[in-house]
Amino acid sequence: METVRVDGKGRIIIPKNMREKAGVKEGSYVKIRVDEKGIMIEPLKSIADKYFGAFKIMKWPEDLDEFIIEVVRKWWSRKPT
Repeated sequence: METVRVDGKGRIIIPKNMREKAGVKEGSYVKIRVDEKGIMIEPLKSIADKYFGAFKIMKWPEDLDEFIIEVVRKWWSRKPT
């Protein structure tokens, strides 16, 4: 347990050892909720980490942006009107 100070904008600093233990890194997201006991902060796993290794890629496209655009075009052309 640690004691931290809340600044004028309502921010707190989560101590480094706690961030590391919880797996919270710069840019990651957390869920915050309030209950009768206080404020709970829960780290969220990234979507990329959740699905890492779920699909086997045989060959990466040369231009990923163009690949995505083409996939979306094909998907939209199949949508019923």
